[in-house]
Amino acid sequence: MSDPVYSVLVIDRDVGVSEDFGRALLGLPVAVMRASDRAEGMRFYHDFLPLMVLLDAEFDDGELPLHDLFAYDSALEVVLMTDRWTPTAALAAAARGASDLLAKPLDPVKVRALVSGLITQAETRRHTHELDNELLEVYQFQGMVGRSPRMLEVFSKVRRVAPLFQTALITGPTGTGKELIARALHNLSPRSREKFVVCNCSALTETLLESQLFGHVKGSFTGAIRDRAGLFEYANRGTLFLDEIGELSLPAQAKLLRVLQNQELQRVGSPVTSTVDVHVIAATNQNVRELAAKGKFREDLFYRLSMIEIQLPPLAERREDLPLLQRHFLQHFSLKYGKKLNGISRRAQILLNRHLWPGNVRELENVIGNACIMAQGKIIGDVDLPEAIRSPIASPEKAVPFMTLEEVQARHLEYVLKLVDGNKARAAEILGVSRATVYGMLARRVRQLDQQANLSA
Repeated sequence: MSDPVYSVLVIDRDVGVSEDFGRALLGLPVAVMRASDRAEGMRFYHDFLPLMVLLDAEFDDGELPLHDLFAYDSALEVVLMTDRWTPTAALAAAARGASDLLAKPLDPVKVRALVSGLITQAETRRHTHELDNELLEVYQFQGMVGRSPRMLEVFSKVRRVAPLFQTALITGPTGTGKELIARALHNLSPRSREKFVVCNCSALTETLLESQLFGHVKGSFTGAIRDRAGLFEYANRGTLFLDEIGELSLPAQAKLLRVLQNQELQRVGSPVTSTVDVHVIAATNQNVRELAAKGKFREDLFYRLSMIEIQLPPLAERREDLPLLQRHFLQHFSLKYGKKLNGISRRAQILLNRHLWPGNVRELENVIGNACIMAQGKIIGDVDLPEAIRSPIASPEKAVPFMTLEEVQARHLEYVLKLVDGNKARAAEILGVSRATVYGMLARRVRQLDQQANLSA
């Protein structure tokens, strides 16, 4: 593979400027492009995403700041050129977003050193990009991506139980990939060539759900104009995935338990039993143990289903997977939409990394998919992200004015601890501090609350 040639864009009416620039860079893997005005320069920028843009200060009138004009890649170096260099002018250029202000005629030594440094940075990014792609291949599992300890443990468990399971229960918040895990169990089982059938238990009324699962005979209820087989019969010798199992009524749970125990079912309205051979995977975002304790879910059914239980963590507890997931979805949607997208700008990555992802992996997938549609260049910039990611706004009832920095830190710590169910080690990892720091913050918060209580008394 030949070494890449990096492009540099010069936006100047004077042809001699780009020629001088090209001579200064002889021997470097650089292609110099020239545009005679800002509109043409923007077209070149979107088409080629150069390492650096040299813009005649004449075109930078201050009406549109440079950091907005070239917002698609925060790594881009935008350098202004002027015939009238002064320290004040240099400061003004930096305030508008320029990385430097060069005096004309250009100093070839300074220009060459500047571009050489940019090439070194670009090579580092290119190697990182290649490494990310290699990691993506290594850490792919049945259409899922993960290298965090929690997800590697999940993948390992799926591999171990898939050849042997008859029933399994998958739990986790909405959007964490429960159906993907169910499909992985089926694909790695001896029944992988048979049907994988999905039923969303929350989408149907009680009567229709029983009919959907177990079938019915003609005349068993209004609208039953003919005999019909249910999903259990349709999935015979294969796998049936019951999503949102916590929504099943108690009568339907009793029928399901009978199928699991005896492999026998009765169609709605029929006294006749028939035999089926189906592996069942159930999933829920509810706490089935609590439902069982409250009498809303049969304990015997819960124990039957949970012989194999796989718990999926929320995305907030596997933030190590964010970069890989971003690249995974970027590749997927680039192919789907026929766009040659090379990556995500650093500014956009910062915004994505600070988001808490209450909708988990599904929310991230939707955000990257939307950004791929919106992207005008070859990378996703922060302007391509949804408004909720770029400018998260607290609701009025949650806004708390005039807090000290210590109070802000304490409240944010409490919020993160709530997300991770009080796991202080995970909270420390998410916040980027040591566990001792977390304990210290909590101790200070307790003392602060005690002082407030004493004052109010």
